[in-house]
Amino acid sequence: MFYQIFEALDKKFGVERAQAHCDIPCGIYDPITAQIAALSVVRMMDLMAEAEAKGHDNHLAFINSMARYIAVKEEHAEKAKHEVRVIWGDYIKPEHIAKHPELHELVFKIMKLGSKVRQTADRQTGLDFVEAVNKFAEIFWDTKGIAVKKAKAPYAPALEMVYPNL
Repeated sequence: MFYQIFEALDKKFGVERAQAHCDIPCGIYDPITAQIAALSVVRMMDLMAEAEAKGHDNHLAFINSMARYIAVKEEHAEKAKHEVRVIWGDYIKPEHIAKHPELHELVFKIMKLGSKVRQTADRQTGLDFVEAVNKFAEIFWDTKGIAVKKAKAPYAPALEMVYPNL
């Protein structure tokens, strides 16, 4: 009801409707959220493998921990996919594709790997996911004209990550 009242007032007084061009009208995009999420997927896989290797005298505690690791792994895989989709859909322009024609295929690969890491506990798939998201980050920073550096993450699983060299 309020919407209809405001809509009528807007029309009567000629108020223009504000529209944003994307999810983040301030223009702030950064692939680091996707990178950390992908890294978290591998961390959860490692914790799952460690829990399995230790054995489980307390079956209930083991099941509880495993359920939590799986839930976080799934959440972070989807988060990484979401962040890449937002940048790809809202930021990437035809001139970026012209310079990086592999970008569409890379995004498709990230989406497929993100789904696969949700379906499995295969660490190599998780590593491939991190690598693909890092490649996306490298291309992203190139579109901004910013060089990148590679360094190991300062937390487990300490995989190599791509960072802007500011």
